Amino acid sequence: MEWLTSEEAARYLKINRRTLVEWARQGKLKAYKLSGVIRHVWRFKQSDLDAMLCASSAGSAEGGSK
Repeated sequence: MEWLTSEEAARYLKINRRTLVEWARQGKLKAYKLSGVIRHVWRFKQSDLDAMLCASSAGSAEGGSK
């Protein structure tokens, strides 16, 4: 299992880091919040990101066939 930082996860998904963190806060993306000294630190599992991408692709394919 590979853990990614928010920077790495955003690069993996090819989106802005702020968008990634916003999605995590909204629950649109599975994320793990660690308590830091000054602020929260987000960590992401690559398998969760892959699952989200597969679900998004399947939803797009289903919607496009109508």
